Amino acid sequence: MNNEQDLWTYTLQPQDDGQKYQEILFRKFHFSRKLIQHLKQAEERVWVNGVFTFLTARGKAGEILAVQLQTPETNSIPGEDLPLEILYEDDYFLAVNKPAGQVVHPTPRYPTGTIGNAVVGYWLAQGEARPFRPIHRIDRNTSGVVVVGKNQFAHQQMAWQHTHRRIHKCYLGIVEGQVKEDQGVINAPIALAPGSFMQRQISLEGSPAVTHYRVLERYQDASLLEFILETGRTHQIRVHCQHLGHSLLGDDLYGGSLARIDRQALHSSIYEFNHPLTGELTSIQAPLPEDLLQLLRGLRSFNA
Repeated sequence: MNNEQDLWTYTLQPQDDGQKYQEILFRKFHFSRKLIQHLKQAEERVWVNGVFTFLTARGKAGEILAVQLQTPETNSIPGEDLPLEILYEDDYFLAVNKPAGQVVHPTPRYPTGTIGNAVVGYWLAQGEARPFRPIHRIDRNTSGVVVVGKNQFAHQQMAWQHTHRRIHKCYLGIVEGQVKEDQGVINAPIALAPGSFMQRQISLEGSPAVTHYRVLERYQDASLLEFILETGRTHQIRVHCQHLGHSLLGDDLYGGSLARIDRQALHSSIYEFNHPLTGELTSIQAPLPEDLLQLLRGLRSFNA
């Protein structure tokens, strides 16, 4: 058996008696069928009481089931030596504070200089090779928390939590005008705008999208809002702010003015989830960047 620190373990309970190990992993711990298939196809990665076992075998209460989750992998994109502000790291996740202007994953338009290139370069410098698996993405000109899975198990477990709305995402944004209501919910479906490959719009034919907002501060002609997402549609907050009649400052794609800031005034502030290994709440926070702090100082000076 491999180093015990690298193993996921579980002691079978009376209700697990007679159940196949693969069904225990699938039903109780939400291992995906794809991951279970990979475990079956790989060399010895599952043990019971220290002895290799097949996942199709049936368990007995009291047995200790152990699964090797960390396996050698290869890089999916080139690594680069780039600045990287790390907010959190353990054996399963890496979270970074993305600056505005940087793309999360390489694209034909932005093949290098991305968070992905920086993360892979960081891993290579430590002698580690693994694919870049972002748990979520934020727009190029949005700053803040980006979480990356360090193995297939971590990525798959977070996909399950996302599907079952177990992940808490909080954004801070500065919008045009004074929002009258102290808080509210925007429930408006979003679809791709006709003739565009990027811009979105409110549409009855679109995917469901729900954003909760709360006013934190009001200024002479702007408001600081907190956004909590129930769904994660592309450009969701940006489109919903325009729909609310209060576009994000700097978001010229959705009606915002560029007079005070040259990018949408939106920041991924908090990302919370239950750690799949321990079940404990993991909260990752990113401080506001200097351009947004400077914008807030300017807005507050008019209120003084």
